[in-house]
Amino acid sequence: MRRLLSTYLFISRKLTRELLGQIAAAGFEGVEIFCSRAHFDYGNRAEIRNIGSALADLKLTLASLHAPTSRDLSATREGGQPLSICEVERVRRIEAMDELKRAIDVADDLPFSRMIFHMGGSRESPDLRKRDAAFSTLEHLILHAKHAGVTICLENTTSEMGSPSYLRSFVDDTRLPLRFNFDIGHANLADGAEGDRIESGFAPLRDLVSSVHVHDNHGEKDEHLPPYDGSIDWAAAITILKSAPEKDLPLMLEMKEKVGPDAPTAQAQLEAARKALDRLEENWD
Repeated sequence: MRRLLSTYLFISRKLTRELLGQIAAAGFEGVEIFCSRAHFDYGNRAEIRNIGSALADLKLTLASLHAPTSRDLSATREGGQPLSICEVERVRRIEAMDELKRAIDVADDLPFSRMIFHMGGSRESPDLRKRDAAFSTLEHLILHAKHAGVTICLENTTSEMGSPSYLRSFVDDTRLPLRFNFDIGHANLADGAEGDRIESGFAPLRDLVSSVHVHDNHGEKDEHLPPYDGSIDWAAAITILKSAPEKDLPLMLEMKEKVGPDAPTAQAQLEAARKALDRLEENWD
């Protein structure tokens, strides 16, 4: 199991060589960079090249990029004006496509193989117009990504349009060449019996899953806790994940940053992440 970390853990900070050095020193082998301009300015070629140089020097791989979810300089994932592939208004949809293409173009200077997308916002309700807009947007983005050597992966989220069953029907109906990023924490927030949520979420996506976001919660809110700090049965979850046809699934640890005057240091948060992965790796093996 490769030791991979999402930079979402430090989303309010600028991604720097020093911060990447701390990640490497904590024993991680690769990262998924979250595209927020205040964290990682994916439109700045000088910054992209500097990060690429740092990754190479530290022997960290760039496993994937997470597509931006806001269209301004907000420092947090939740803040700012939403950026969605489901924009119904044509002008806003074109603006969103252009911004997402800029993120894909990072691969020109800093190669990566997967980009993770959400199907709209956290409260996106099913709407035929939004579905058509997502099809039109993704049709263009898939072609753009193909030339960059990037595969687009849709992630299950807590919205109705982000549910595993909706995502699967969308891919089956549109026949777009998409893959899935299974978010195990989001699956644990779905309706249904707690012990069945992971299997119910994974089953519709299983044959097209190409990566996994790993984090925990108590089944009530999206806490992004380290594995084993919430209510997920990780022994059962590991069995489910191992049932995927892709046997070397990248497991990306995606923890939430702790901020404020009493927040632990970056080093302490990385130590907690490392310990969680140690335990997960032991149980995986």
